Amino acid sequence: MRFLTILTALLFTSIASALELPAIDGKSYDPAAVGAKKAVVLFFVSPFCSTTKSFMKEINQISTDYGDRVVVYLVHSDPEITKEVAMEHTILSEVKATVLLDKEQALAKQVKATITPEAVVTGPDGKVLYQGRINDLYLGPTKRQRAATTKDLRDALDAILSGKPVPAPQEPAQGCKIGGMK
Repeated sequence: MRFLTILTALLFTSIASALELPAIDGKSYDPAAVGAKKAVVLFFVSPFCSTTKSFMKEINQISTDYGDRVVVYLVHSDPEITKEVAMEHTILSEVKATVLLDKEQALAKQVKATITPEAVVTGPDGKVLYQGRINDLYLGPTKRQRAATTKDLRDALDAILSGKPVPAPQEPAQGCKIGGMK
């Protein structure tokens, strides 16, 4: 029985790491593949969520500031978002990261993402190292501050890149539920 459990775990791991998602550039990407970089940052977003819009400048800046050391993806997991809608959002928001379409919500379910915008950082082994808010611009679903006073995601990335543990606690993301999540 123990052998079967181990075999099942190994099989699940290889299936999970072999996940390929289409991108708006016409290619497919494995969101778990880090290549020569130290981690993968997944930004779950929605063009239909006003909270996402409030974070796009910071998401783009993080993509620019860390993109040479981590892989960065913007992920649309709402099944209603077409490639055309994602492309329009990419152009209007001047997105700096590769944009993935997760219409089947396989990636969102795998990392247990439920909110937009939500940041998930995985390591080379696919393990989630950080999951939560980008910063504290929103303290609740509709409670926005004038400006962020924390850098939750940046602090986590700095820790990961320097080989240190991610700061705790990891505060949950505030925003809109990912459309169609069951």
